[in-house]
Amino acid sequence: MRKKRLLIIGCGDVIRRALPWLLQRFKVYATARSTGKALQLHTLGIHPIIADLDQRRTLSRLAGLADLIIHSTPPGEDKADLRTRRLLATLSLPRTCGALAPQNAILAQRRIVYISTSGVYGDHGGAWIDETSPQLASTGRALRRINAENQLRQWAQTRSAPRRVCLLRAPGIYALDRLPTARIARGELGIIASEDSVSNHIHANDLAHAVCLALFRGLPQRSYNIVDDAPHTMSEWFDQVADFTTLPRVPKLSRQTAQSQLSPTMWSYMNESRRLSNQRAKRELRWRLRYPTTEAFFHANQGRYIATSKY
Repeated sequence: MRKKRLLIIGCGDVIRRALPWLLQRFKVYATARSTGKALQLHTLGIHPIIADLDQRRTLSRLAGLADLIIHSTPPGEDKADLRTRRLLATLSLPRTCGALAPQNAILAQRRIVYISTSGVYGDHGGAWIDETSPQLASTGRALRRINAENQLRQWAQTRSAPRRVCLLRAPGIYALDRLPTARIARGELGIIASEDSVSNHIHANDLAHAVCLALFRGLPQRSYNIVDDAPHTMSEWFDQVADFTTLPRVPKLSRQTAQSQLSPTMWSYMNESRRLSNQRAKRELRWRLRYPTTEAFFHANQGRYIATSKY
């Protein structure tokens, strides 16, 4: 039986973790911004396409290419997400000829799974929230994500042919090689427990699993919080990582003092507090977490620390 085509826009770490499952079920294409990146994708069993969402002229080969799309490319620095705008403009063009055209081009691009961020909710003062809660984002990066989500919803609703968009809102992503050890090693500050913000996390493999499930089970124009079961304060998270990697715990200061010493970017993360429910994803995607808590991850991987300077 002929495999359906899947197009990946931005084949980064999370999506690469899903490749063993995806390659068994789909003929997988993915965008690459350079020849070198294309060669890397080829070695993974992917059909690479040189395309750059910042260069509209490079996108024409994407039109009508695939039945299913995973979009994980973050927005640029513009006020709106122009990358998603260019992508959707290209996907709206029919492709009825050429070697890459599917047999039935009108069915192409029926479903997009988009990896967004839980940052779209902004600060909720540590309250429990779900997908129906207001989006109170104030940072530029989160507002661009909201813009991308709105563009995708509009794209799905403005054509008679069936189009579905599934939005996965992820918090801080971690894995053995994605722990904030560089930050802890530098001794960057934390906030005392009584004043600290609260947030969820998600293991990269659990997010990759949710992406795969959303391709088949995600409801039309539906958003899902892809988060773990147990929110923590930021300092609790950093202490867990420090203990796991045998690094010293970071010093804790009052919120007022910490604000004057943290970078604006780090402060923007630490100045938002919310507890996210994942019940919709569990119910509708039938998603089960391998690591429902960060404690479960650290317990299962004791002694397997992978040093990295990236995070």
